[in-house]
Amino acid sequence: MLAAVILSGGASSRMGSPKALLPYQGRPFLEHLLEITIHPEIGVRRVVLGADAESIAKAIPLKANEMIINSQWEKGQLSSIQAAVRKLPAGTDGMLLCLIDHPLISSALVGELIAQFYKSRKPIVLPVYEGRRGHPVIFSASLYPELLRAPLETGARAVVWVHKHGVEEVPTSEQGCVLNLNDPETLNRALDRQS
Repeated sequence: MLAAVILSGGASSRMGSPKALLPYQGRPFLEHLLEITIHPEIGVRRVVLGADAESIAKAIPLKANEMIINSQWEKGQLSSIQAAVRKLPAGTDGMLLCLIDHPLISSALVGELIAQFYKSRKPIVLPVYEGRRGHPVIFSASLYPELLRAPLETGARAVVWVHKHGVEEVPTSEQGCVLNLNDPETLNRALDRQS
């Protein structure tokens, strides 16, 4: 069983409003990511909230045990990953890590990554679009202790670098896996391409 972890802890300062609530195909980014992470191998879902926790929790129906509030969100993305790892139940095989600013991905891609994780038995599985690594990333449970010890300045990348021979790259035609939607211009360009 895998845990799906959606990181939505940042302040969205460049975007000007919470990224989790931005519309994509008629519904908020977060709702889209929650839907595409429904999969038989995913038994746990956690959404890490921080700066805009209150407004996001009001707008999106989340169960109490699905929400994790990262009070240290200002320390960056790794602090949210660590908050999630600490709250995962025992017995997960790993976690599928989704970023709220990489929402333009499909359930098909999620399914492919999960299939490759169980087939390859590699500790890290990630999509690759035209030679570029993207998101979401699956980290094996064996790497949880390393994620908890990773330096905040390099984040989860530090763990990926250490295990460079343990990365299973999954080729995809989905450009969304490498699109970081951090500001209105990037968002509008990406949505224009999708329509």
